[in-house]
Amino acid sequence: MKVVVLGSGIIGTSSAWWLRQSGHDVTVIDRQPGPAQETSFANGCQISVSYAEPWANPQAPLKLARWLLQGDAPLLFRLHADWHQWLWCMAFLRECLPGRLPRNVRALVNMAAYSRQTLQAMRAELGIPYDHLEKGIINFYRDPAEFDASQKAADLMREYGVDRRILSTEELVALEPALAPQSHRIVGADYTAADESGDVYQFTTALAGKAAAAGVEFRFSTQATRLLDEGGWVKAVETIDAHGRYAKVQGDVFVAALGSFTPDLVRPLGVPCMVYPAKGYSATYPVTDSTRAPTVSLTDSAHKVVFSRLGDRLRVAGTAELSGYSRALNTVRCEALTTLTRELFPGALDFDRVSYWSGLRPATPSNVPLIGRTRLPNLYLNTGHGTLGWTMGCGSGKALADLISGRRPQVDFPFL
Repeated sequence: MKVVVLGSGIIGTSSAWWLRQSGHDVTVIDRQPGPAQETSFANGCQISVSYAEPWANPQAPLKLARWLLQGDAPLLFRLHADWHQWLWCMAFLRECLPGRLPRNVRALVNMAAYSRQTLQAMRAELGIPYDHLEKGIINFYRDPAEFDASQKAADLMREYGVDRRILSTEELVALEPALAPQSHRIVGADYTAADESGDVYQFTTALAGKAAAAGVEFRFSTQATRLLDEGGWVKAVETIDAHGRYAKVQGDVFVAALGSFTPDLVRPLGVPCMVYPAKGYSATYPVTDSTRAPTVSLTDSAHKVVFSRLGDRLRVAGTAELSGYSRALNTVRCEALTTLTRELFPGALDFDRVSYWSGLRPATPSNVPLIGRTRLPNLYLNTGHGTLGWTMGCGSGKALADLISGRRPQVDFPFL
């Protein structure tokens, strides 16, 4: 079949790769001049099965109420006169009910673990370099009450086969000596040795190159403006290239993997897509003293900020704003990342050569992504991965290719 994939981030590129491996004729369309130019460009770079937890949980509403007036809050709502945002928020509150949490955690962990396994197999086969480290992920805590409460989530993870091991402060420093100067402020941690980190941009661009060599056609600098349907089937996608030239790209199957912009494309066809952008920030610093910079990927639970070593760089990322589609950098949030990083790793980085970035994570209210066929038989979605796009990207692409090819995916997940 001829499959048209819309979007070339880690989700779209992985989908294209696995569809081509399944024998399909694949065309990828993206408005950017190359792959991984938007949300997959500079994220936190963790492959984090152990922390595949929904934002929506019974404690979330009270936390959000406390954060409403805090400019550097980990999760920040800025309500607008946008009924899509209001519907998303109401659905988010519904997902905070206690009975919804176990089901959502199970779905996220299953897909994340499957995707990590898929990534490892692809790495072994394709030999793609992307500054990856297989040293696990540490989540450390500053507040004793938060540390105790976190163990409930860790217990739930362990029920689903995730080995999230509790560490004392002494064990933490032995595992990651770069945290020693701040150890007096840390009350404990948990650690998952099987998790990884690596540069998603490097991986995605290299995978796109492999896919192109295998026969996938990439049409960059090309905007998908409208899906054309007839008799309940999508017949073509309208596009406009960088020179303003209009074209119709026909196909047998269409995959919408446009992240936060997927709803705008599929909604006119009556296809529900409860995805809203959660803007995240990152800062990337050159490492000047490797003995003081971390090598194990870290998560600061109090600030919801992650740290990933990428060769001679340190990527720091976190926070989320549900405030629309603007990618404008908020100075308060950028400075908060640098202040926190300087506090944790003094003397390790060149703070004068920081590179700030923001991206729109496509979030569903439950954090469970939308993967599978829509009410139109030849239109599929692969979107809504939120903060876990890199974690779940390779597995999501492989599972979708199986669905389109008439095979049952090898992962237990609530596909559309």
